[in-house]
Amino acid sequence: MDNRRNLYKRVLRVLLPMVILAGIIIGSCQIKRTHIKANNNVVYVKAKVTQIIEDNSGGQPFGGAQKVSAKITGGQYKGQNCELDNSNSFQRGAFCTTGTKVIAVVKDIDGVITGSVYNYDRTMMVYVLLGLFSLCLVLVGGKKGAAALYALIFTFICVICMYVPLLYIGLNGIFAALLTSVVILAASIYILNGVSSKTVCAIIGTTVGIVLSGGLAMIAGSLSNLNGYNMSDAESMIYIANSSKLHVSDILYAGILISSLGAVMDVSVSIVAAITEIHEKAPDLKAKELFMSGMHVGHDMMGTMSNTLILAYTGSATGTLLTIYSYEMPYLQIMGYNSIITEIVCGLCGTIGVILTVPIQAFITTVALKMKK
Repeated sequence: MDNRRNLYKRVLRVLLPMVILAGIIIGSCQIKRTHIKANNNVVYVKAKVTQIIEDNSGGQPFGGAQKVSAKITGGQYKGQNCELDNSNSFQRGAFCTTGTKVIAVVKDIDGVITGSVYNYDRTMMVYVLLGLFSLCLVLVGGKKGAAALYALIFTFICVICMYVPLLYIGLNGIFAALLTSVVILAASIYILNGVSSKTVCAIIGTTVGIVLSGGLAMIAGSLSNLNGYNMSDAESMIYIANSSKLHVSDILYAGILISSLGAVMDVSVSIVAAITEIHEKAPDLKAKELFMSGMHVGHDMMGTMSNTLILAYTGSATGTLLTIYSYEMPYLQIMGYNSIITEIVCGLCGTIGVILTVPIQAFITTVALKMKK
């Protein structure tokens, strides 16, 4: 009887998230997007360079232009030959030699296919890395690794089919991020640990942590006149907003919530697991002692998780930091630099959310375990 019940629970942990994902995907397909892309009948295809017709690059990447002949290896024109212009620049084109695999932008004009080189074809490299990542996760983590991979796929689909569409249709950015975060963390923790008091405690603690991060970000942004319009890609967002119901001002705060979710969830689950394990080994411990044990575990995690978030934001701002360093910008100019202030607010608000999650999660778990007893 117990074996049958355990099997039922394991099957449910696989099927229930699938049902949720199916609903999310179906819902996202119902959203009608305004067509803002230029209607020039061009298509993106995979191609392989067969001949260099003209070469003004000097044999060096990122310099001069080329004209190449290529065979299309994927897409609606697969198997056909075409001539492509190649700008060989920093952001577009590729330094082509015979055999180079590229992604091309082509157009059929009276039966003649012409176009240009868009960039290198890196799809195979991405697939190999994804395969290697999945293999490492499953081989090292076993069943838990497979569950983590499933939870990661669930998270990715939620971001693409739930978070982004909700922003697009005009839902408040904080609410969209919070709703997506709750769905992701509830499903992820359920996939990894099933239904238990630990799962409920981790969900509550993580939710409180990300709400604190988002709320603090809104307060800091309001006091510093900082919002989505100060982001580096604000012009693109404004252009999209003109054809949708997107609220550009909310994007910054929504991004902080989503970016801090992983770290806050990691801290919450670890503290819940530690306190539960201690409680099972020493059930006679007083609530205060159990709470302090969770705090001690959290103290060790604060530093690493804080570094994780700060370094993540620092990595995304490396170009900005190099610009400041190279131009020897004075302090007040730096403090007026939107990109830097945005990264500072994001990093600090996310980190504060992680830090405050420690006592909150320790308290919630302690109360839950003592009430259960």
